[in-house]
Amino acid sequence: MVIVNPITPILYFKRNLCYIYNMQFELDDALIDDILFHMENQEGDFLLDTQEGKVVSADNKNDDERFISLPGWNSGDGYRLMERFTAEIKNSLVRGELSRALDRNKGVFRAFRDILEQYPETEKMWHRFKDHKMKEEVINWYNSLREEWGLQPIGTEPEDNSSLVLEDFVLREATATDHEKAAALHKICIDEIKDKTACLIFEDTNCFVFPGDFCFAAENSGGEFAGYICAVKNSYGLHIHLLEVKAEYRGMGLGKTLLSKLVEKSGEQIITIDLPAGMEHFSRALHLEEFKPCMQKFILNKI
Repeated sequence: MVIVNPITPILYFKRNLCYIYNMQFELDDALIDDILFHMENQEGDFLLDTQEGKVVSADNKNDDERFISLPGWNSGDGYRLMERFTAEIKNSLVRGELSRALDRNKGVFRAFRDILEQYPETEKMWHRFKDHKMKEEVINWYNSLREEWGLQPIGTEPEDNSSLVLEDFVLREATATDHEKAAALHKICIDEIKDKTACLIFEDTNCFVFPGDFCFAAENSGGEFAGYICAVKNSYGLHIHLLEVKAEYRGMGLGKTLLSKLVEKSGEQIITIDLPAGMEHFSRALHLEEFKPCMQKFILNKI
């Protein structure tokens, strides 16, 4: 006869409840973008910090229960996604060129991108298709975690916060009277940059100029200053110096909405923006507005 201590299972169950509770996190738009960016990064290993709600390097963090693996994604997944997209293209000419690119033995991804650049509308369709399908992967992964937590799954499509942003916030042209609030927000955002050398360089190339030539501010329903985008004309078009949102309003699509507003209203043919280190995931929003990478800045700090 096996004697079972009735206390042991209860303690074990309580420990598991504690573990499940500690690893729960909310999946908002900002976190989805962060996860998607690092899923495609094949040059490192990354984990999700469930307590901080952000993706971090996997170095020396594998044994801590607060860190969990990201959804699996590799070059094979990317290739299959390109195949699915190509099969849905109605234009036989474009579909044929993309199919030939996929049949190459080498340089498939580069060839695929080069062809898309020749067809801007198809390229835009690709970015939206890819964004939608990869978000589905993240949400399916998140729902598998919610099942372990004993929670109901969320919808297969992330909540579209763009309409909520327009309902809950007012976007207007900024004026000199907003200078003090914008400057205070800018200081907070600068202090958040942990790499002080990168911070100094970013400040030097994107000095605080407000309101500049084009500037839009966002206010919440109570009239509180929530964020802004500021751009200045130069010899070739328009440069977005700053796009900053208060921490409590991030992940709601407000930054993307401010960007879309400026692109729509400025009327400029060439618009540039610098992304500080740590904000690379915002490049997905830029791609959806048809921005393309121009250059990268690298720093060797021997101090």
